[in-house]
Amino acid sequence: MTAAVETCQLASGYSISRVVRGGWQLAGGHGAIDRERAVDDLIAAFDAGVFTFDCADIYTGVEELYGAMRSRLLATRGAESAKRLRVHTKLVPDLSILRTIERRDVEAIVDRSLRRLKMERLDLVQFHWWDYSEPRWLDALCWLDDLRAKGKVRLVGCTNFDTAHVRAILEAGVPLASTQVQYSVLDRRPENGLSALCRAHGVGLLCYGSVAGGFLSDRWLDRPEPAQPQANRSLVKYKLIIDDFGGWTPFQELLRALRRVADRRGCDIASVASRFALDLPGVAAVIVGATSRAHLAANIAAGALKLTEGDRAEIEAVAIKRRGPKGDVYELERDRAGRHGSIMKYNLSAEPA
Repeated sequence: MTAAVETCQLASGYSISRVVRGGWQLAGGHGAIDRERAVDDLIAAFDAGVFTFDCADIYTGVEELYGAMRSRLLATRGAESAKRLRVHTKLVPDLSILRTIERRDVEAIVDRSLRRLKMERLDLVQFHWWDYSEPRWLDALCWLDDLRAKGKVRLVGCTNFDTAHVRAILEAGVPLASTQVQYSVLDRRPENGLSALCRAHGVGLLCYGSVAGGFLSDRWLDRPEPAQPQANRSLVKYKLIIDDFGGWTPFQELLRALRRVADRRGCDIASVASRFALDLPGVAAVIVGATSRAHLAANIAAGALKLTEGDRAEIEAVAIKRRGPKGDVYELERDRAGRHGSIMKYNLSAEPA
């Protein structure tokens, strides 16, 4: 294992790698997945020092993949090595059951994740709720916290909750370890209140979207604006963020600034973008998704890269011109009739809990 990947304490006695391997791209929406090769790639990331992995109960087949990775580690590396593995999942009740959700539903989803991941206790469960107008969200989260007290869950977090609702969770006494949010040089919505609140209460930010689904990379530098439709859901999602940022021309200006910094640091644009996100106040880790190990070296490089104040100032001089996205965390995505919300998929549980 290389020492290049930074670590941090997400909670007392619980360390994670600051580069986290994401699992969304392994759910099939980005092309067919060779499951044996996928496990090989996950083990390669673990061996390189990325020992924290993110998934969700609604990422079809990914919890099972991570369970297979755990079994492989036990068989080939032994129990002591496997103890270093950190697997974070999510609890995402389907939109269709929000109104009627009960304690038993929450426990059944946790039990299903335990079986799939081959774990006796889940490391971190991040709670998501689709619709605030359905009022049982805090009940469901408190039921999840009860499972922490029972020993089925080590840490409780949330994902895509805005500032007001995170504040309500903390006031209810739920000990949040983290909140997972979209946060990058393009999307700075956590700075509209959430980041400061989390820093004040010791809640770590786990950030996805740091490379905007691959748009923040050399591949798109000086390229014409892509035509619709995009090749995968990530590109559809993050192209909307680019449009909100100001459009393709300001985005190209940002890429050029990132490239100038990358030239000085001897790396690529994606590494600079990920490092920029890692250095934002309150950020515990960035979640980097992949369908293979092709970008593993760049992911490791992002964790080891150091940016100067001058580097960050050069990037900010362009980023500060952004027009959006505006509002609080996940506010745009919650509007199911809007540009962002209408592309979401709901009721994704692959089987009844």
